[in-house]
Amino acid sequence: MYVAILTIVDPELNAKVRPAHLEYINQLYLQDKVVMAGPFADQRGGMVIYRADSLEEAKQLAEADPVVREGARTLELREWKPLSFPLA
Repeated sequence: MYVAILTIVDPELNAKVRPAHLEYINQLYLQDKVVMAGPFADQRGGMVIYRADSLEEAKQLAEADPVVREGARTLELREWKPLSFPLA
């Protein structure tokens, strides 16, 4: 899995592009490519957890997000290895 941290850098542009962002994330969720997504409580951006077979695939998905593509948010993409519970 891969985590995208999307930090808002242009609030006006972000507000304009946000509906397309939400539609994009929803479509990926329906394709089982997004596990979870949502805004941070401080309203400075949000996070998307992608299910992808490679960093390259995750990067393509994240960079195609309208808020990233249009420059409303920056992208920090990292591979994530969630723990399985209970821990041994």
